[in-house]
Amino acid sequence: MNANDRAITGFAMAGHAMVHTYELAVPILLTVWLVEFSVTSATLGTVVAVGYGLFGVGALPGGVLVDRFGSRRLIVACLFGMGSAFILLGLLPGVAGITVALAVWGLAASVYHPAGLTLISKGADERGAAFAYHGMAANVGIAGGPFLTALLLVIVEWRLAVVLLAIPAFIAGAVGLTVTFDETAAIDDDGTAGEDESGERAVDAGKDDASDTATASDVDSLASFVTASGGLFTTGFLTVFVLVLFNGLYYRGMVTFLPEVLSDVLDPLLAVDPAAAIGPVADSPAASEFDLSKYLYAGLLAVGVAGQYVGGKLTDAIEPERGLAGMLTLLVVIALLFVPASGSLPTLLAISVALGFALFGLQPLSQATIAKYSPPAYRGLSFGFTYLAIFGIGALGASLAGAALTYGSQTTLFVLLAGFEAIALGLTVWLIRRA
Repeated sequence: MNANDRAITGFAMAGHAMVHTYELAVPILLTVWLVEFSVTSATLGTVVAVGYGLFGVGALPGGVLVDRFGSRRLIVACLFGMGSAFILLGLLPGVAGITVALAVWGLAASVYHPAGLTLISKGADERGAAFAYHGMAANVGIAGGPFLTALLLVIVEWRLAVVLLAIPAFIAGAVGLTVTFDETAAIDDDGTAGEDESGERAVDAGKDDASDTATASDVDSLASFVTASGGLFTTGFLTVFVLVLFNGLYYRGMVTFLPEVLSDVLDPLLAVDPAAAIGPVADSPAASEFDLSKYLYAGLLAVGVAGQYVGGKLTDAIEPERGLAGMLTLLVVIALLFVPASGSLPTLLAISVALGFALFGLQPLSQATIAKYSPPAYRGLSFGFTYLAIFGIGALGASLAGAALTYGSQTTLFVLLAGFEAIALGLTVWLIRRA
């Protein structure tokens, strides 16, 4: 990587890790709030859904803002906004205060993905490597957020813990104001993408799929937004939009209910008291959340670091659609084999490692595919639409997965998830055949 690539990648990695650290801190805090406040799980679940919902829905307007104001400003605003939200979380009283603070977090965090991914796709020459490191940083936050939050809860009460959690975001935001890089270094003067070190096009909107002639967005009104959206939603981009939507349903359904599934299948296999394994931490407010299944869940998420790295490297080695098809195939097979593999500890561990690797190894390939089928001028808008699909509409995956478990069985759940990914795979194969 050259100096500009390193600066962009490091800045984006910091932002990405912070977003997912806070996202995964909330479920741990939820266990404390259930004890402290006299409300039901359904009530607090609705409160948390406000923040998560805005996290997805805000990606679309966030994408428009990125195209108008640039990635650096939006990422810095995101970091300061998330830090401020966790300060509010520690200061505002009651469940209403939690609702307001999480809503602020959701709005602030929602702009990150369109901003960070646009920055890499337009500014980094070695885009595949940058996507890989960027994704690895997310997994550091995903796996590290719950552990850091639980550790703080053992030491201090939760209001002070969330204030302490806010500090890294402010530090990262301050650094972001001073670091130097060119946001559009990978875009040539004519608005097309430059070549990476392998000699391949870093961005290829795909002939009739998108126009690469603009380098700056002119989305400054509702009319121009409609016009830009109409130009963006070519056949190729529409196909990508739908396939990432189904992958979003798979992702949210899987990560939401996998801890419950792991708890159901792991405890009988080990025949131990999970609380006893925690030892001196067993009396802490978060102890009930950290049974052995949760450690396996965190380990599964940590394996995603390797998946992100391999997936990012593949985007520089092969066409992203082909790599995406391979990962989607693996995820379909994993979903269908998960229940049979849960009958013994070795096979359960093996299928869990494979899931963590593929679930996150897919992400750089997905992001590169989105970039390929969108013009640089509206790259932020394209990521805004796709992350609206992944995190916004994809949030329905949690409801559908919950219904599958409630009215069916674990087998029903994993067959449903396999169906989501099979549809995404079919659309990816169609893109490959069309190309």
